[in-house]
Amino acid sequence: MKEANHLIVGIHVTDRVRHAGAVQKVLTRYGANIKTRLGLHEVSGDFSSPNGIILLELVGDTRKCLSILKALDSIHGVEAKKMVFTHD
Repeated sequence: MKEANHLIVGIHVTDRVRHAGAVQKVLTRYGANIKTRLGLHEVSGDFSSPNGIILLELVGDTRKCLSILKALDSIHGVEAKKMVFTHD
């Protein structure tokens, strides 16, 4: 039996305070397809970067998983890209 591909989506969010709510709505809509979620942003002392990166590992129907890219890219200040790792 062939293993499923690993589908990773990287999300760059600018102005996290302004766009976090819209991004969270999309992530909630696709929650059943999100196996792993990792958020990264710079923090030092009392400073928190306005920009951030979210990495998602997606599972399930590939077409549905890839539709998250369009939903995220429709949000101003958000860019989403995919990485697909296949098994030989």
